[in-house]
Amino acid sequence: METTSRVAGEPGPAAPEDPGAERAVDGFLTASFPWYGLDEAFTGPRWLMRVGAAADGTVEHGSTGHGEPPSLKVEANPDNQRFAVTVTVASRPVRRSADGTGVLEATSVSTAAWLAGSGLLSCTWPQEMERGLRQDWLDQQTVVAWELADDLGGTGWSALSLPVDGVPTDFHYRESEYGWVLAGSAREGVHIGAYGRGMSAYGLGFSVVKDIESYEHDERDEH
Repeated sequence: METTSRVAGEPGPAAPEDPGAERAVDGFLTASFPWYGLDEAFTGPRWLMRVGAAADGTVEHGSTGHGEPPSLKVEANPDNQRFAVTVTVASRPVRRSADGTGVLEATSVSTAAWLAGSGLLSCTWPQEMERGLRQDWLDQQTVVAWELADDLGGTGWSALSLPVDGVPTDFHYRESEYGWVLAGSAREGVHIGAYGRGMSAYGLGFSVVKDIESYEHDERDEH
């Protein structure tokens, strides 16, 4: 997928550096599709991550965070992290690129699974690993994540039914030592991916975010 903005999988809330900077929520407000997050059963902090956009500026995907934003600091213990990130991906057909010289692949549940898998990898890695080796490890694991996302019918995935807007929906689900990843489709013309750690995926539900700006306000209030 061709994107120019920071991808949705990257960790941490995207707060502006100064009052005149673009707000994190601005990109979400320009999207032509609805955003998904955890439903009202989740009562903890909510925060925003940046959107991913095509070369022409069209928003293609983005993420909403729930719980405590994961930290990559050396002193942070990943076993104490408790978060769930929802990735919303616009359902797109095969289409021409912005410059008219090629085509962009259609988005699918595999796209959501890929973004969720790479997102999980971007916010955790083995603590015993030297920082200098992180990029090599991340590159290797990212290839594995893509291969898994491209084979949702394979043995690496199991079936999990979770409510989406109150309707039981089938997801592809997998766990690893770093956390869990799932992916499926909603009825609103979007695909949903999610990843997390320290929060069980089995009790989660998803719903359309009625006021995306509330995520930005919540993040500021909580942090």
